[in-house]
Amino acid sequence: MAVDETRDLRLVELLGALSLATDLGTGQPSMTGVRSAVLAAAVAGQLDLPGASAGEVLQVGLLRFLGCTADSAETARLAGGDDLAFRAAMAPATMGARPEMARRLMGAVGPDRPLHQRAALIVGALADPGGARRALSAHCEVAALLATRLGGGAVVREALAHGYERWDGAGFPDGLAGDAIPAAVRIAVVARDAEAWWRSGADRMAEMLAARRGRAHDPAVSDAVRGVAPAVLAGLATGDAWAALLAAADADDRIAPDRLDAALAAIADFADLKSPWTRGHSRRVADLAAAAAGRAGMPVHQARRVHRAGLVHDLGRVGVPNSIWDRPGALGVAERQRMRMHPYLTESVLGCCPALADLGRLAGAHHERIDGSGYHRGSRDLDLPARILAAADVVAALGEPRPHRPAADAPAVEAAVAAEVRAGRLDEAASAAVLAAAGHPGRPHRAAWPAGLTHREVQVLRLIARGRTNRETAAALHLSAKTVGRHVENLYAKAGVRTRAGAAVFALEHRLLDADAE
Repeated sequence: MAVDETRDLRLVELLGALSLATDLGTGQPSMTGVRSAVLAAAVAGQLDLPGASAGEVLQVGLLRFLGCTADSAETARLAGGDDLAFRAAMAPATMGARPEMARRLMGAVGPDRPLHQRAALIVGALADPGGARRALSAHCEVAALLATRLGGGAVVREALAHGYERWDGAGFPDGLAGDAIPAAVRIAVVARDAEAWWRSGADRMAEMLAARRGRAHDPAVSDAVRGVAPAVLAGLATGDAWAALLAAADADDRIAPDRLDAALAAIADFADLKSPWTRGHSRRVADLAAAAAGRAGMPVHQARRVHRAGLVHDLGRVGVPNSIWDRPGALGVAERQRMRMHPYLTESVLGCCPALADLGRLAGAHHERIDGSGYHRGSRDLDLPARILAAADVVAALGEPRPHRPAADAPAVEAAVAAEVRAGRLDEAASAAVLAAAGHPGRPHRAAWPAGLTHREVQVLRLIARGRTNRETAAALHLSAKTVGRHVENLYAKAGVRTRAGAAVFALEHRLLDADAE
């Protein structure tokens, strides 16, 4: 029997892997989040503030950008296409003064567009003064919701819920000021800024810390970071940042086996939030693959492995711009090449954790084909779990709408899969097992909706979770926009969220976007 290596998975490893994914999703160099978190933990150890232990601050530093997929589609539209390049350009000014952010924005929006298009995009962005508040508030809410499911405690959740507050009260989401801001996030904010500006040189970092001291930054934290950062960041630049991360965390932080699947489901939702067109996809792939594995006679532990790989198979999506995922037309050669990188990115992120490396290899094979025509390796040597995962991804995707096509019905899905089998790309037995699983939904009819939602509220939730505006939702349901607005307010209150991104996370967690959620 194969050994389940995930039994030895540490929480810090899982959160560190997610930090690598948020580096991808924010256009930052790999290990940016890890270095920031290690620096933040070192500062926390010096300051010894209530509610900011080194372990808690480490987690906040790793997860502060966990909400980065909450509004990727909207950011891509604002930026003129590449949400990752836009976020990378804006990162140094995120906690800066408004004039600094405005200057950055003017250079970051549509850099490759013709002048008249750039001008229109810039005017549109500057004409929406509430845009930053909406976006960053959504990031905070999503980060807090997902962190709880990953195993973060109350201190970590509360800090992430206020991830963009400023010492002077001009931050988001609630305009908290001074000591009212959770201490863990006060430290994480300064450490992240210091790490970003350190790359421009120690003098530039010191200038930034001085400029933001008492404004965005807690003065005491700023002083501590200025004293600690040069040695810590210089050591991380020449040493092993991942090893430093493991050393900074509690040694006894193993994830209980009965908690791992919930944590991986949170990662699935994080990845699927990247595009309104993929929400719920990873869970569907995981369920289909696990059911097919059972039908194929695989042992329970192997079916569980396939299910877990299905949950995380699209994690690398966050490292590809939404201008690719949300494009209604055909992709060009360069765009296809970038899209084909996402399985590699999945495998690379998970490969940093020895306990997840095997899962990462299987997850990274979901676009491989038995004739060698797949990617990212072009391998022909696929075992049964990989063949099942590949077929499950195809079947699930065909049954979902995409920007360039509607969802296929069951006969069309079967015909498309049969064509892939005849062409020698998908395995016949694996495909048959997946199609059989797809024809037998595993969840019964709901007796009641979660959180006391009404059927109409669920209808509204499904549409807004997929990116529809209130007006578009009203047209689809033959309601007035005002009525839809009341339903949105009611479902927010029942679900305990404040943003559309938070509502989307609630819908994903409760499987309300699945076709059989009736």
